[in-house]
Amino acid sequence: MTASPSKVNGTARPPAVPVLGDWQPIEATPAPQADTPTETQQGAQVDSELVAQAQAEAIRAAAWAESEERRLAAEAKKEADLKLAEAEAEAIRLKAEEEARKTRLANDKAEARAREEQAAREARIAKLNREREEQERAARETEEKAAAQEQAEAAKAAEIAAAEEQWRKYALRFYAVCSVVALPVQIAAFYNPNALWLMAAPIMLEGGAWVVLKGARAAASGHRPHWHYRLIAWVLAFIAAAINLWHGLHAFDPATAIGTAFASIAGPGVYDLHEHGQIRKRDGALTRKQRKAAEKEAKRLAVEKAAEEKQRTAEKEAADKAAAAKAAQLTELRTTHFPKVWEHAVKLAADLGETDPNAVWERAKLDVEGAKPGESADVLRMRNAAAARVDAARQNKPVNTVSKTTNAQRTSQMQTTKKQRVYNPPARPGRRTKGDTAPYVAAARKQASITAKNSRPNAN
Repeated sequence: MTASPSKVNGTARPPAVPVLGDWQPIEATPAPQADTPTETQQGAQVDSELVAQAQAEAIRAAAWAESEERRLAAEAKKEADLKLAEAEAEAIRLKAEEEARKTRLANDKAEARAREEQAAREARIAKLNREREEQERAARETEEKAAAQEQAEAAKAAEIAAAEEQWRKYALRFYAVCSVVALPVQIAAFYNPNALWLMAAPIMLEGGAWVVLKGARAAASGHRPHWHYRLIAWVLAFIAAAINLWHGLHAFDPATAIGTAFASIAGPGVYDLHEHGQIRKRDGALTRKQRKAAEKEAKRLAVEKAAEEKQRTAEKEAADKAAAAKAAQLTELRTTHFPKVWEHAVKLAADLGETDPNAVWERAKLDVEGAKPGESADVLRMRNAAAARVDAARQNKPVNTVSKTTNAQRTSQMQTTKKQRVYNPPARPGRRTKGDTAPYVAAARKQASITAKNSRPNAN
């Protein structure tokens, strides 16, 4: 046996296990002397010592191996713990980095959202400001336009008032001039040395015409009839003109006669023309152009109204024809497909005082077939059969499936899907026996057989 190495895998070997007693390597053991007197005893002693040394060496090697194994296990565990700690630290670091990344992304998203909200808020505020500015500008423009229009209307009204006032003054002045021109001839016509008071007659005529025209103005302002005032003024004016014409032709020349006669008519006439315009303005009388435009617009509206009325009449006639054709078609269909219901509907309509049987069709259908329009016994059966087929298709089972309830009763004529249990109880009153049920007809037996075959598990 050799000594244990001082190093294992580059690592210093731990202290050797203490050896009890004297121990030496096998090579160092002195060989026995052949010439000893107790050769057998010495051989036995040497063998025991060798066995003891081998056992000690084995124990020491096992202890060393065990200690080495524990050391290696401790080092492996240490390395594993270190790696596990490093892995946990790395996982914690990665998790922290991931959390930091998520937090950074969340912060970035929150910041971006905040920027978007701020931008949207600023955009809304800017939009509201623009709208408010536009509204204020539109209001200012409207006010400015209204003010400008008011100013223009005021200026136009002032201009019209000034023109009217000027026209009134000119009419009054012209009346005065005409009176001054017409009065001398009239005074000369009434001159009589023995009756000087007749010279006041021309003043009465001219002044009367003036007073009557003022009365006409007052009547017009008070919304009273004024035509008789103006008629009297014109009569006085023509009387004055006739006097001037007659006296001028006899006492003076024709020019004087015609001029003074014209002056007697022109003065009151011009002033009456002014008053006539004021009256038309007050009453809202239209000008000739306005009357022509109003007549043209009335004609256009009349033509449009006539065209619309004609179109409505044509549409109504077309609708009536379509309704009549539809009613005739409906009557034909109902008489073809529902003759009994139609016959009853005709009688019912006559009984109720209706001229059209279609008006009482719903009641007639309910009386004859027991269902409202759109339904009947055949329709309900067809609908139920279709619903059963759809339900069977959804559940992936045959349509004609025999009831599988535990209390289902079958007669002895019907085939069953399971093997019947043979049970023959003793006869007692009320027990069902074969033959107590009336036999099915041939069609019912055939249908029952088909149903039983279809309900079997191996049926196609």
